[in-house]
This record gives sequence, C-alpha cells and structure tokens, in this order.
Amino acid sequence: MGAVGAAHRPAVTVASGPVRFSPPVHVAVVGIGADGWSGVPERLRSVVLDAEVLLGGDQHLDLVPDVDRQEREAWPHPLRDGLPAVLRRHAGRRVVALAAGDPFLSGIGTTLVDLLGAESVTVEPTTSSVALARARMGWSAESTTVVPVAGRDPHVVLRHLAPGHRLVVLSPDAATPELLAGLLVMAGYGGSAMTVLGDLGGERECRVDTTAADWSGRGPDLPVVALELAGPVVGSWAPGLPDEHFENDGRLTRRDLRASALARLAPQPGQLLWDVGAGAGSIGIEWMRAHPSCRAVAVEVDPGRAARVGRNAVALGVPDLEVVTGHAPEVLVRLPKPDAVFVGGGATAAGLLSYCLRSLRPGGRLVVQGTTLETEQALAAAYARSGGELTRLSVEQAAPSGASTGWTPARTITQWSVSKELARG
Repeated sequence: MGAVGAAHRPAVTVASGPVRFSPPVHVAVVGIGADGWSGVPERLRSVVLDAEVLLGGDQHLDLVPDVDRQEREAWPHPLRDGLPAVLRRHAGRRVVALAAGDPFLSGIGTTLVDLLGAESVTVEPTTSSVALARARMGWSAESTTVVPVAGRDPHVVLRHLAPGHRLVVLSPDAATPELLAGLLVMAGYGGSAMTVLGDLGGERECRVDTTAADWSGRGPDLPVVALELAGPVVGSWAPGLPDEHFENDGRLTRRDLRASALARLAPQPGQLLWDVGAGAGSIGIEWMRAHPSCRAVAVEVDPGRAARVGRNAVALGVPDLEVVTGHAPEVLVRLPKPDAVFVGGGATAAGLLSYCLRSLRPGGRLVVQGTTLETEQALAAAYARSGGELTRLSVEQAAPSGASTGWTPARTITQWSVSKELARG
C-alpha cells in the first residue's frame, strides 16, 4: 500500500462523539454468511467488487475474487484502537467492509457507527448466526436471550442462570463450549441441555447435542452454543440477593438495606453507577445484574476488599464491573460522570457528598447510607440543605433466645436519597 505524504494526510478531529475526518469517510458494510461468496446477492457483489478499498478478516477477504487495483486490508489488532488510523488512510475513497452475518450483532457495524456516526455507515446484513441457531432449535426470539462472549469473560453467562431460561451464546473459539460447560456444572446447572452448532448455513454445518455435564472435547471454530438451562434458583434480577452470595469480611450492605438503596438508585439500561466505599461490591454488582447494559465503578480504599469485589463480580456474572482502589473524592475526578451514586462508606469525608451530587448527570440519583452518629448528622445536614428523602431503617430477624425465639435487631441505618433535579441549592 502506498504511503500517504505528511502534507496530504487527511485531517482527523476527535471530539465528544464520532471521529470526524476531512475528507469524510463513508463505509459500506456487507454481511457474508457461512455459504460464502456464492450466498452474496448480485446487487451486493457489485458493491464489494467496485470498492477501492476492501476491509475485513482474512477469512472473508479470501472469499472475494481478485479485483485489479483494489486495495485489501485486514482488520488491525486491537481493532478499536487501530481502526481510526486505517480509516484515516482511506478517507475520501470507496471503502467496503466485510462482516459475518449481521454486522450489528456484536460486530463491526456497531464499532463503525460508534466511531463515525450512523450517517457515515451503510450496513447490508445477511442472515445472522443467531437467527439460524434459533431456526435449528425451533426457538422463538421472544423466548431466547442472546449472550455474546467474544472478547468478554465467559462468566457473563452466570448472570442469566434461571430454570428453563434459553440462551444463544455467541462464542469466539472452539474452546468456549468447554469453558461454558465447566461454569454451568460448578453453578449446579450441569443438567442443562447444550447444543453446539458450527458453520451455520454452510456446507460443513454441524451439530452436537449433549448436556453441560456430559460435554467433552473442543467445539467447531466460532461455535454458537444453545443452552436450555436446568438447575436451581440461584439468584434474582430484582434487588436483594442473599447475603451469603457475597464473599465479605463484614463490610457488606445487607440484603434488605441493599434492596431499599437499589430501589431508589433505580437502575436504567446503559446507565453508570459509582459505588463509593464498595466493601464487598454488592450494590454495584446488583446494579449491573439489573440489565446487561448497566455499568458500574466500585471505589474501595482497601486493596484486599477491592480484590474481593472483583471476585464477587465474576462469581455473580458481571465480570465487567470496574474496580478502582483509592480514596474518595480524590479518585472520583478521573471517572466518567455517573447517572447514580451510592455512598456506603466514608460519607463524612470533606466535600464527598456535595461532589457526588454535583457530578451526577441530568436525572441522576444519589443514595447514602450510614450507621454512625457522625454520618447521621452529616446526612441530616445534607437533607436540610438539599432536600430529598431521609429515612431510618431498622431490620430485626427471628433468632433463638434460650428455649424460645426472639427478635434480634441489626444496627439502625440512616439513609438519605435525592434526585439531582429535585435537590435544593
């Protein structure tokens, strides 16, 4: 490929949002199924063959007949970091990208739209591996959850454990079915029906029907794994997982108090939570379990507890939880602005509550809990200053008392919650 002289290199400006190129970049993305070039409609073949630049994985580029003077370039590694430079080199030219099946199904279409904006990307999908897998299984879209694990920790599957739940897992390699089977067995879901599908829609399509407990060996390249889960009820997507689900050293927001806090934090798809003074990480973990797109950052000053937060997140199916070790509010200035903040420890730190409230995005929610007299005084002052809701929560549990049963009270919690729009001052 010829070098681009520095004096003629297209300019690129990075702002908040898509990357802007001059001259502009437009990319047409064409999906190719397992049936290869023969399955591409004539209309889209012309788009591919007329391209000045053809991008894609090596396996897709090899499917397309040679074209004189057409430049071909494989995706960079890592993809997201290297893609802007590739696009900059080809700004102003006819660029076509090849993708597997539906490019918006955890694919390059999503990445390109994030980088360039939807107006600069045209996508022509073909039948996706998910649609083909559901067709082979006889499962409706409404009864199935799609779980991509390419580029992610396979523990994300654990978030979806529920008796009778159907999953279609998009896998990055032949080793993934064995990893999934092991996770299911350890979670008590070894009896789950497991169908491993390969080369869907192609001449070499294959299928193995088994259970998680009985799976052995490697799967096909890029397998799709269909799971019909069978096992115990091990959790809930409603707030308030049992306390014993969390490894902890006593620094844990207990079940009933956690449910109260999360009800006021109100998890929403795609939103970000700061869990400040995370302890065992239970608030951030349950926030992320509320919806697959929920994001959270757990802030914990103690390195041992921070490591424990990470272990709990993996075990409960949200390995993407970000853990930051350090003092608040100092470490918060480096974090993206949140949609919700929970403060479970350190609420009396100078300036912490006011900084958290100021940092909230529009519509943001702040919830603070504490047990000490000093924290209660700080929350009462914050309530007087900013409004919101001030609540005292007392929980008692039945426990043996000699030969009888009595009530054992936990420490009373003071909780302050406020919405940024409703806050005074």
